[in-house]
Amino acid sequence: MEKPWGYELIWAHTDRYVGKLLKINAGQALSYQFHRQKDETIYVLSGTLRLHYSEDDGPASVIELGPGSVFHIRCGLRHRFEATEDVELLEASTPELDDVVRLEDRYGRAPEKTQ
Repeated sequence: MEKPWGYELIWAHTDRYVGKLLKINAGQALSYQFHRQKDETIYVLSGTLRLHYSEDDGPASVIELGPGSVFHIRCGLRHRFEATEDVELLEASTPELDDVVRLEDRYGRAPEKTQ
């Protein structure tokens, strides 16, 4: 599925879990968002990912993740993935695909719904 930041490929979808491959183009970023129910873990396959995250409305912490890095995003954690170079990552999550609350989006997409 094409996205303004790259694309996502859902390779597994059951009533218990979802597996995705995300390709984020260099210089692009997903929405700054959080999930009310969805819990996810990412694994960076290639590239450098800048991860912005915060527990609340305060300023986000920023870390860089490279190949082999893993990060758990529990529900409620505000987060954004930003690619400093082309990034491929795997995401394993609970199945609530529409559970996205957008706080900011550089592509003008609606405040809630899918990425």
